Amino acid sequence: MFILGNFIMALAKILEIGLDIYLWIIIARALISWVNPAPYNRVVVFLYRSTEPVLAPIRRWMPFRNLGIDISPVIVLALIIFLQRFLLKSLMELTLYLH
Repeated sequence: MFILGNFIMALAKILEIGLDIYLWIIIARALISWVNPAPYNRVVVFLYRSTEPVLAPIRRWMPFRNLGIDISPVIVLALIIFLQRFLLKSLMELTLYLH
């Protein structure tokens, strides 16, 4: 059973790193949206391409999307923090149970 516990722990750590990186990408995208960046800059293109698949469905779901205020990055950040606090913590506690 310890092998399964180690596998789940490694999976949780990889997921934690991925969520941390994506959290900072979302923050960078939100900060970039406050200025008028060059649309063909490689960093700007990367930020838009890596975040738009997640942000676009949330924008369509939001009831007040036509008011000009985009809070979809805040919602995604809240979801990432929830996953870090709930899912990752649950996986790590599961590994302690399996050892």
